[in-house]
Amino acid sequence: MGKLSKRNILWIVPIAILGVFWYFYGPQKDITDNEYITYVKNYSFENSHKTLESGLANACENPYWVYFETQKGQNVVEFKGDCPVNNKIEKVNVQFLVDRDMTNVRYGAMLVDNKMQEEADRDQYLVAIVGK
Repeated sequence: MGKLSKRNILWIVPIAILGVFWYFYGPQKDITDNEYITYVKNYSFENSHKTLESGLANACENPYWVYFETQKGQNVVEFKGDCPVNNKIEKVNVQFLVDRDMTNVRYGAMLVDNKMQEEADRDQYLVAIVGK
């Protein structure tokens, strides 16, 4: 076996660097069970007797909860499911923003069939589902 030529080294180094970046920054497994998800599932908004989990589970099929942290350090719990929207079943994603101390949950973005919804539409929809 001969020595490594400069040309071979020039190919190996960039490939190794790409491999390291892929390992650290590539696709990650979804976090589907942690304290933030449990907190959001059990959270009840004012004037509601239902938890977020029970309200969404009653209305939606295939519920899926996932946690992630944004680059700015915001804790986000996202609900994904097939939910009724305007008498039609659509793919719905709703994000809930949780403070570090787990004392408050706020509505975040809402997508219906991958289309961003206005805040007023999101609030009205969630109150109708969870506030019943």
